[in-house]
Amino acid sequence: MEMMVVESLPEFRPHIGRSYSDSVFRDCNSNRSGQFPIAGSETCGSSSLRRFLVHSSTEYPEDMVQGLISDLNSSSIESQLRAAMELRLLAKHCPENRLRIARAGAVGPLVALLSHTDPQLQEQGVTAIFNLSLCEENKAIIAAAGAVHHLVNALSFGTPAARENAAGTLLRLAELEDLRATIGRSGAIPALVSLLETGGTRGKKDAATALFTLFANKENRARAVEAGVVRPLLDLMADPESEMVDKAAYVLHRVLTVPEGRTATVEESGLPVLVEMVEVGSRRQKEVAMLSLLEICEENVAYRRMVVREGAIPPVVALAQSSSRTTKEKAEALIAFLRQPTTARH
Repeated sequence: MEMMVVESLPEFRPHIGRSYSDSVFRDCNSNRSGQFPIAGSETCGSSSLRRFLVHSSTEYPEDMVQGLISDLNSSSIESQLRAAMELRLLAKHCPENRLRIARAGAVGPLVALLSHTDPQLQEQGVTAIFNLSLCEENKAIIAAAGAVHHLVNALSFGTPAARENAAGTLLRLAELEDLRATIGRSGAIPALVSLLETGGTRGKKDAATALFTLFANKENRARAVEAGVVRPLLDLMADPESEMVDKAAYVLHRVLTVPEGRTATVEESGLPVLVEMVEVGSRRQKEVAMLSLLEICEENVAYRRMVVREGAIPPVVALAQSSSRTTKEKAEALIAFLRQPTTARH
């Protein structure tokens, strides 16, 4: 099974800058894959695999895919597993196949596998659906087939590969603006927060990207705070070896746009993490951390005092002196708040 990741990126708030967003999430922007061993019989093995790898980049008989769809409804797990794997491969290697397979009626039977009790069959189904979701036209078809609920199930209880691919698929669906609230209400947010905490490097990156996209919906930010997203984000920001410092910082910045997020960040001792990032982080990290501190300080005098006590003024002044005009203006606004910590904003 291949571990797939998303192809397109969510919009950032304008003052952060699109060029930064593109580079922060670039490694979540490719159709990267790796093979995983498949449990089962030799019918899922070498000869079948070679046959479908050949077909995957060429024209194939329409009755072949109809036969595979029929096998997805078989009472034999072995037949279902083989069919799901072969559809997955057809969708993986040829963009045109993704639309053709969906139009042939494969989405519904594949979605039915997403909550299957057999972990390998579920894993194959999730990855096949993910591959199909790489086609823009298929997103609405997948959502209409009831995939969101089943993807949340796979994200919550599946194998590591199934969890990661479910997160990637939910991200693809979340790129449809009208689905973000639906996905948030489905229970996806706590499951993504769990993957952010417990997943491998790939899973954490997929979870962070999915959460960032879903946070375009304000209610989803509050749901994530309630699910405990702030603590793992701060832990990742404080750990350079996580390979997640930038991603976590950008996701946290979006969390801070809701009052619950600001409160949770202060309560979880996030201010020292942000101040240290302004002081010793990369240029990008310094800027997003400064913007996060500005979000925290704008309307709360008590938080300003706390930020001053953490020693924020010198590194923010240094940042203002060495930045672009836009960043300088934001940094100077923060400095003004910090130098008058008892004056509320009007």
